[in-house]
Amino acid sequence: MNFHKPKSLEELRKLRKPIRNVNAIHEKKISGINKLAVWITEHVGSMGFFLIIFVWTFAWLGWNSLAPKGLRFDPFPAFVLWLFISNMIQIFLMPLIMIGQNLQSDHSEARAESDFEINTKAEIEIETILMHLENQNNLIQEILHRIENKEGA
Repeated sequence: MNFHKPKSLEELRKLRKPIRNVNAIHEKKISGINKLAVWITEHVGSMGFFLIIFVWTFAWLGWNSLAPKGLRFDPFPAFVLWLFISNMIQIFLMPLIMIGQNLQSDHSEARAESDFEINTKAEIEIETILMHLENQNNLIQEILHRIENKEGA
């Protein structure tokens, strides 16, 4: 009988690339300036920062509208109204957009970590199945070898 012997588990292991955690690799490769950018994004893109900007804007508008005239540093209607109109969209949308991006990023990272865990578990299960199949293959080859020896005798 002539049949092709399948590759052993050890041969398959040598062909396979090791599993790597791309999140950890990315974290190691990121430069200092990019780490600073990520830090700023994480802190500016938070509800805390949004609330600070919101309170600061209304405190500034309130002070310059309601404080005694001698203590106002930017009296109404000078730049306050123009600042309010032109920058409100930027002031409020920028942190909100960044919050959304951070949430999406967190979700994406959680999915990637979950995928990594699932793939790691699947690799272990596949390796176990391959070991069982290799064992079965060895047993079948032994049985075939015995049959061939009995037929040849």
